[in-house]
Amino acid sequence: MAQIKSDALVFYGATGDLAFKKIFPALHMMVKRGNLDAPIIGVARGDYDLEKLRARAKESIQKHGKFEEESFQKFCSLLEFVGGDYTDPQTFSRIRQALGSAKNPTHYLAIPPVLFPKIIEQLDLSGCAKGARVIVEKPFGTDFESARALNKVLLSKFSESAIYRIDHYLGKRPVNNLVFFRFVNSLLEPVWNKDHIESIQITMAEDFGIQSRGAFYDVTGAIRDVIQNHLFQILCNLTMEPPKALDSESIRDEKVKVLKAITPLRGQDVVKGQYKGYLNEKAVPPNSKTETFAAMRLHIDSPRWEGVPFFIRAGKNLPVTCTEILVRFKHHPSAYSSIATQPNHIRFRISPDVTIAFGMLIMAQGEDMSSVLSEVQGNPTPFPNEKDAYERVLTDAMAGDPTHFARQDYVEEAWKIVDDYLASDFPVYEYEIGTWGPENVNELILPPGGWNNPAVLKK
Repeated sequence: MAQIKSDALVFYGATGDLAFKKIFPALHMMVKRGNLDAPIIGVARGDYDLEKLRARAKESIQKHGKFEEESFQKFCSLLEFVGGDYTDPQTFSRIRQALGSAKNPTHYLAIPPVLFPKIIEQLDLSGCAKGARVIVEKPFGTDFESARALNKVLLSKFSESAIYRIDHYLGKRPVNNLVFFRFVNSLLEPVWNKDHIESIQITMAEDFGIQSRGAFYDVTGAIRDVIQNHLFQILCNLTMEPPKALDSESIRDEKVKVLKAITPLRGQDVVKGQYKGYLNEKAVPPNSKTETFAAMRLHIDSPRWEGVPFFIRAGKNLPVTCTEILVRFKHHPSAYSSIATQPNHIRFRISPDVTIAFGMLIMAQGEDMSSVLSEVQGNPTPFPNEKDAYERVLTDAMAGDPTHFARQDYVEEAWKIVDDYLASDFPVYEYEIGTWGPENVNELILPPGGWNNPAVLKK
């Protein structure tokens, strides 16, 4: 069934850092492509007005986007500003007035979740929630109970079909391409199971620290910040069953089934690390045990994946900034088994560039019968004027397509996997900046054949 396209966008936190780095550039591109031709109402507290907001938007797009004068002027013609406190009913009266004749607005809460309850209540009381959608930024809670409480607030005034929980990783084409690559091509599906795959590992590395975000990061940590959301999404795309149809609910149903089949984390399944010098970062308590690195081992209890270990690793101040997946295949006994010294693999690089590589054995140099591993590598040609992640998910939300958004049951099932572990007091090991985490990772959480350390990219 065709969805109703939103006829206005109200975004809260219009003067914030996220708006400056991501939202304004995305909205500008939506206008430029003709995907957004409706009022854009920025809402924020503080001493601001429309001219200041337009100036900030221009600076944002020039610095983080693709500025073009003609499309920017059209963007400015759509942009409006409402200033006021989020707890003041008069603010929402002004928003309702600014919406004018709009019947199906989208409200984008690009603000801390602690403000959600009051805003949701005021949207309802002011009439702004009628016929509307709501987009909410992560984090979706800090554990299972807080996520459920947040969902309860949202569902008190909006139906599940009107709630769009953003995880911008779902807007990245390479992440979505994992599903497409698996199911559209006939090459992989016959061997994409426990009979042929030995292990799968996912690494998300960043070569920088917390960048003056100590107040946020210290109550979050690596598991909550990127593993429980971004990397679990990648894991689901790699392991889900083929959906019965290509509609959003069928696809999201299969992802939820994956999460339900994952065994909750235990202490022996995780190693946490903290980079040397983290305790000296601004706004970080001197006795903090927050992890800036985590490596974990997961199992999916399903007919396809029974017995296959999955390894996830993420951290800050590692040697490189890169997100990469390595799928290692099993050896199958034959007369050639003694020659096949290394397993085949498939390597997907998600960012910063996109690579698909097949690790195959070929005859080594010389007269003796021996093998050497060689990669056959492809770098898909990027499409011109490709949408970035935020532009894609905001375009989808305005169009009413929820495929690339997390459903309530998905969020809660993801928290169930990590909840007990996060509530326990496990040690955090220090590691040197520029290394691949604590030294004991390779003793405690080690994939068969070792970790795949993405190569340092040339700048």
